[in-house]
Amino acid sequence: MSIRPRRSVLYMPGSNARAIEKAKTLPVDTVILDLEDAVAPDAKETARAQVAQAVRAGGFGHREVVIRLNWIDTPWFTHDFEAAIAARPDAILVPKISTAEHIEMIGTRLLDTHADHHVRLWAMIETPAAIFNIRELAAEAQDSESRLSVLVIGTNDLAKETRARLVPGRAPMLSWLSTCVLAAHAHGIDVLDGVYNDISDMEGFAAECAQGRDMGFDGKTLIHPSQIEPCNAAFSPTAEESAQARRIIEAFDRPENHDKGVVQIDGRMVERMHADIARRTVAIVEAIEKARVS
Repeated sequence: MSIRPRRSVLYMPGSNARAIEKAKTLPVDTVILDLEDAVAPDAKETARAQVAQAVRAGGFGHREVVIRLNWIDTPWFTHDFEAAIAARPDAILVPKISTAEHIEMIGTRLLDTHADHHVRLWAMIETPAAIFNIRELAAEAQDSESRLSVLVIGTNDLAKETRARLVPGRAPMLSWLSTCVLAAHAHGIDVLDGVYNDISDMEGFAAECAQGRDMGFDGKTLIHPSQIEPCNAAFSPTAEESAQARRIIEAFDRPENHDKGVVQIDGRMVERMHADIARRTVAIVEAIEKARVS
């Protein structure tokens, strides 16, 4: 089972050369080099050139590198897209994806421009229309030409568009968030939780990380390096979870249990589906360890 950890996904402003260099040293799983919200209109061209050069130059190690473009209807999108495809990041992140047609249009562009096949599409889910259409959006991942591999929740934009309040526990948004998790995992793709805005409130941040993990998110988007370590801790299997997973796998791998659907482990009845969950847990642990030593 091949899994890429996406526990911590840090936005870095594409206009800040020092921040981009710093990203190469941080213990983060993924870096999003941002050409959209973090960049003022008069700095868009400079940021685009700077990000493209940084991605071409490499040096990010095990870290996944994503370029967030400006929205399709802006005057910057076409140039952002062309520069990103030429730079060959791991993925492009497109904001305000709201309909399946948006994904299909971008997939067609990727095909027509002969974009390197490893370049994937990440979609920002940040409008009411996207929430209503989330099943259709996630289903686009079944079409290999779409290259859709990750949904990224934009909670700040959702709050703006719906007038919902960003409150501890996120009660106004829980149904939206859980629907996105269900849709993404129904179609075999990852889904990332939104950002936490108060970088001074580490207790609140840790609580929201734990909530997102328990809901089934694969990781969380971040706005500051200080959020990386607690985020990684929240979305990493604990030593106890890893050990238990290995015991479950070992039990089901024994010859006498080869055709059994249920076995007893430490006084508990464990079904074969728990072995599948255990194998994924171990795969995540091994991928994290591999990244740590690379």
